[in-house]
Amino acid sequence: MRYLTLSSLFLLFLLFACKKDNADPIPGHNGNGQGQEPPANTPGAPQLPAALYDYVGTGNNMPPYIKTFLASRTDLDNTPTGNPITNAGATLGRVLFYDKNMSINNTRSCASCHHQDKAFTDGMARSSGFDNQLTRRNAMSVVNQRFFGPKAMFWDMRAADLETQTLMPILDHIEMGMPSLTALETKLTGITYYAPLFKAAFGDEKVTSPRIANALSQFIRSIVSFQSKYDQGLAGNLSNLTADEKNGLRLLQVNFCTECHSDLSTTQYGKLPSFLIADNTGINTGFGSNNGLEADYTDKGIGEITHKPADQGTFKIPSLRNVALTAPYMHDGRFATLEDVLEHYNHGIKGNPNIGIQLASRAGSGVPLTTKDKSDIIAFLKTLTDEQLVKDPKYADPFK
Repeated sequence: MRYLTLSSLFLLFLLFACKKDNADPIPGHNGNGQGQEPPANTPGAPQLPAALYDYVGTGNNMPPYIKTFLASRTDLDNTPTGNPITNAGATLGRVLFYDKNMSINNTRSCASCHHQDKAFTDGMARSSGFDNQLTRRNAMSVVNQRFFGPKAMFWDMRAADLETQTLMPILDHIEMGMPSLTALETKLTGITYYAPLFKAAFGDEKVTSPRIANALSQFIRSIVSFQSKYDQGLAGNLSNLTADEKNGLRLLQVNFCTECHSDLSTTQYGKLPSFLIADNTGINTGFGSNNGLEADYTDKGIGEITHKPADQGTFKIPSLRNVALTAPYMHDGRFATLEDVLEHYNHGIKGNPNIGIQLASRAGSGVPLTTKDKSDIIAFLKTLTDEQLVKDPKYADPFK
């Protein structure tokens, strides 16, 4: 037939309409009329609850022992007076944390290196950046960052505080690759779902890098972990721990491991450590902070920043909380398992001018640990795993 039927015309109209809809910018990006394709790999709009999650109260949801300890050490909470946690601010921070638009080519977010199921590490010795180049160091956990009194962040503590730290990976030429903070502000301003989030958090829709830093910092400070088997046992003198687990804690204390991985006031045998990094940060205070990985470090760590010989080969000391989830270990991820870590301290300690006082007499020989000792230590370390943390929806990816 030479003429189209009405039904054929209708089908052609539907086909044209579908093509037109598919050509529109994806949700969350403004159509500028210039015919540009939507950025590749861009997520859709985040799925957020109608009633905001309670981020303000996260610091209060902890065992009485920790509450009492933190009340006696108010210096440990590094929340600045000008950037308290708010539910709207942390909600915005959560979206920013998981948004791949934060990278130059929309392939990496903060969460790309900090996975919730791995206690906000990524399971890699070194992480893959936006162009698939590897980062220089292992991704540290961001859990309990709020309770680090010295405030300084990264393995080498080069960032003075969390607000400074949050913007640095975004500009890093390997990690996320944004050319400038101005470019980031412009990019986020063009994404429709950010206007109401910034307005709710800060009173108006303006996207600025200080606001981005503040929101990310609020979200990260809300990520706290105090619901492990060990935490539950603190209220009952660890009556819920097995004999092997209790012996593992004893071994950590009598071999002075807790002096670096907890606060000094509760490190001694017979006391219950908080396992918050309170007093030993990694900076050499005259007693040494090096852990004997190398005699001479190519990566100078904190010393690379301070240029002090006493800081060469020293690094920020990580928390042992959730350590069973955060493999591989050390600043360069050289040890794949906890067994490997203990074998280092058992037989692999190397002499270094800045070696910690706890290890100085054991360089070349090691900490004497039997097979049973190592098994008990690992059994105890697993009691520091917070199963609630890795499933908590308020910390989860809102783009899934």
